[in-house]
Amino acid sequence: MAEQHRPHRRPTAEAPDGFAAALRSAVRGEADFGPTARALTTMDASNYRRVPLGVLTPRDADDIAAALTVCQEYGVPVVPRGGGTSIAGQATGTGLVLDLTRHLRSILALDPAARTATVQPGVILDDLRAAAAPHGLTFGPDPSTHSRCTLGGMIGNNSCGAHSVAWGTTADNVRALEVVRYGGEALRLEQGRAVGPHGVRELIDAHLALLRTGYPDLPRRISGYALDALLPEHPGGPDPVRAFCGSEGTLAVVTEATVRLVEAPRARALAVLGYADESAAAEAAPGLLPYRPLTVEGMAADLVREPAGLLPRGAAWLFVETGGATPAEARAHAERVLRAADAVDGTVVTDPAGQRALWRIREDASGTATRMPDGTEAWPGWEDCAVPPARLGPYLRDFRALLAQHGLRGTPYGHFGDGCIHVRIDFDLLTPAGVSRFRAFSEELADLVVAHGGSLSGEHGDGQARAELLPRMYGDELVGLFGRFKDLWDPDGGLNPGMLARPAPLDTNLRFDVLPGPGRPVDVEFGYPQDGGDFAGAVRRCVGVAKCRTEKAPGAGVMCPSYRVTGEEAHSTRGRARLLHEMLAGEVITDGWRSTEVRDALDLCLSCKGCRSDCPVGVDMATYKAEFLHHHYKGRLRPAAHYALGRLPQWLRLAAPFARPLNALARIRPLAALAKRLAGITPERAIPELATETYSRWLRGRRGKGTHILSAGRVVQVWADTFTEHLSPQVGRAAVRVLEEATGRTVLPPPSGVCCGLTYVSTGQLDAARAVMRRTLDRIGLLPGHPLVVLEPSCAATLRTDLPELLPDDPRAHELASSVRTLAQYLEEYAPDWTPPRLDRPAVGQTHCHQHAVFGDAAERRLRERMGLTGELSGGCCGLAGNFGFEKGHWEVSVACAEEQLLPAVRGSEPGAEVLADGFSCRTQLDQLAGRRARHLAEVIAEGLEDGRP
Repeated sequence: MAEQHRPHRRPTAEAPDGFAAALRSAVRGEADFGPTARALTTMDASNYRRVPLGVLTPRDADDIAAALTVCQEYGVPVVPRGGGTSIAGQATGTGLVLDLTRHLRSILALDPAARTATVQPGVILDDLRAAAAPHGLTFGPDPSTHSRCTLGGMIGNNSCGAHSVAWGTTADNVRALEVVRYGGEALRLEQGRAVGPHGVRELIDAHLALLRTGYPDLPRRISGYALDALLPEHPGGPDPVRAFCGSEGTLAVVTEATVRLVEAPRARALAVLGYADESAAAEAAPGLLPYRPLTVEGMAADLVREPAGLLPRGAAWLFVETGGATPAEARAHAERVLRAADAVDGTVVTDPAGQRALWRIREDASGTATRMPDGTEAWPGWEDCAVPPARLGPYLRDFRALLAQHGLRGTPYGHFGDGCIHVRIDFDLLTPAGVSRFRAFSEELADLVVAHGGSLSGEHGDGQARAELLPRMYGDELVGLFGRFKDLWDPDGGLNPGMLARPAPLDTNLRFDVLPGPGRPVDVEFGYPQDGGDFAGAVRRCVGVAKCRTEKAPGAGVMCPSYRVTGEEAHSTRGRARLLHEMLAGEVITDGWRSTEVRDALDLCLSCKGCRSDCPVGVDMATYKAEFLHHHYKGRLRPAAHYALGRLPQWLRLAAPFARPLNALARIRPLAALAKRLAGITPERAIPELATETYSRWLRGRRGKGTHILSAGRVVQVWADTFTEHLSPQVGRAAVRVLEEATGRTVLPPPSGVCCGLTYVSTGQLDAARAVMRRTLDRIGLLPGHPLVVLEPSCAATLRTDLPELLPDDPRAHELASSVRTLAQYLEEYAPDWTPPRLDRPAVGQTHCHQHAVFGDAAERRLRERMGLTGELSGGCCGLAGNFGFEKGHWEVSVACAEEQLLPAVRGSEPGAEVLADGFSCRTQLDQLAGRRARHLAEVIAEGLEDGRP
């Protein structure tokens, strides 16, 4: 017992002398004490920020034990970290971060007969579910972060998810744990066996009455240590595994877990029930539980930012999922729920695509809710309180009243069937007055939750956000036992200090404290209209939910191709946002805009814009990268590729009269190699061939196209982008054929010398981009009421987004941006009755990432369907991405991005399949890597017209 009286060591701001060397000599994994590694792990998905000493990526359990031994010797705290999606701050710390996602991610065993799996802590939940699926099994708990959260993190937080009404919390689904204490001692925890370190049994026996009466009885009680699981009368005997789950890395580090698998229904249906308001939905939820649904999820209309056609009438909805052995059985189950529900309206959705669309609204809520409809920021902190389900309706009414009393707003949603509510609230965490109100509200809400018999945390743990308030829920005596329990496990206080036991105050370590505050704006070039012109506000958008860390783009998703290739946090959207945050803070990243750490992380950003649409909070890393490159190279020599590729429109205009001899010279290998070396182009790339007749020259040479057409108003304006003009004029010629056939209008020759500025923006040459854009606005001469058809998706996206954001005060920029249409959009709007040629063949290829992010592809999908082009186009990014895939040093990543989805889809396509790619980069990538000629949709339609197909 003497060990529990050893003094607690306070976290240190710097690594003790000799610590780094001792750690590296003791482990096989990588120990990184550099600024990039530290900056990437200062935050999780909470409001909190703490700067660690370094990061270790252990290779096995022996590495973890060795690291914990060295850390105890040197008095260095340890923070275990999985996906870093914790919302209460428990994945942040000032000591050594153990990144368990790099190497410890094996499924060691899967026993379908016993319905168990043994996993390492870094296993991604979706990977476990995919491994269990062929056996008809799954792991029951499923947080909305299932595509990137780890089993170790779920055990640490006792995570739940949407299906907890059927399958319980993580603690309900863990059978045994292998753990290592601070100092390196390994223990195995199993139900009915030893309850933990020496002294734990005596602690429990001495406080039986308190433990039997001190815990509220509700399904989502996640707060505090579950010491009641160690009572002798616990079903099956004392359960140290259940007591350990939810300990937030404060007791020991998990090295292996044996978990229970459950039978997955073969078919599912979704009853969507509409109610007058969220309280009505909440009050209805408990009445649906006797029907044994898989989920009972709720949300209100203020969370639905875009119309969802599948939602029935109402201002709040319950999503009630049912299962069955057959689709008919699942549907019948859902229809019983629908008939039993006293709802305003309702529907049953059995189509898997429709169910996915609805669930995406719910799963993205943790990000979507961080912005109020008017753009105001909203934050976690009171993210997941839980009350008995029967009390949820009254609790929500009282909660809304408390928000109003404090002048705050929030959008509740969550697990109504379990009485657990998620909400982001528009706290002002930037000013002292706002932080004071945050504290006052937190204290009053804690009292309100307790008054309703609830738990401060119903899913995400206490962390720093709520642990300080645990005495309000449990009383001082029981919270005192928490501290003694922690001391028995961790007498040195080295594991995740400041969490659960002896917590840090909830209003300290806020991650906003270090950023430039109101009145100190960062001098930037873009307008950042969604963030009030504030670059720090734009960087704050990233709240860390880490959807960018998924290893396969879901469906047609794009984000984040470089992370999926490298697996490195620094190459995720979140990682880059964290580095920009630390650049603005100036504590870890100290060189500001000159930072090489930020530059290197952004180097592999493809500027695909996927995060602009796929990130739940709309982080726009392509814009942030352009902003950074502008400042980083201001007044300095740039990489050669910036001059060669960034100014490509200029060089192509100069080269146009000499296209034939230049093409001939490019075929001479030594000359081509020299040119590529001088231009900073990777040697593996072939130089694209120049058009011998530009698109605009061809169009001006057409006969019978006089100015008298203008007065009739029967014209179409088609943008002569650089790629169509100089590299693929056949696309422009095809588009003219299609537009004139479909609309009866005449395509106007484009004005000379116009450019969207894309290549200048992507290389961060923003002064030049603005000059190019202003010249374009002077020359374009938009005709009122005539949209502008843009054939190259990247140029269309630049005109729609970058143009008005770089020239926010020029009304012409906004007029031009709003006029942009893709070919399919224009045809749908201006030739709705036109019948395109029917081709009736399969199609493969890729939706351009910029189109996906800025315009979507709904019009293109409808047009392909009318043409009989069947099949889905790939998501992801082609990997060439404009200048990215041509630049030296990017070849491997560029190819790997193409191999992620696009190339396998094309190689596996049916004979005679049409290969579609509207982007010049996508077509070039397919030509150079797969030897397949892809075509713009305009070319395919024009060919059908030439063939005379009906």
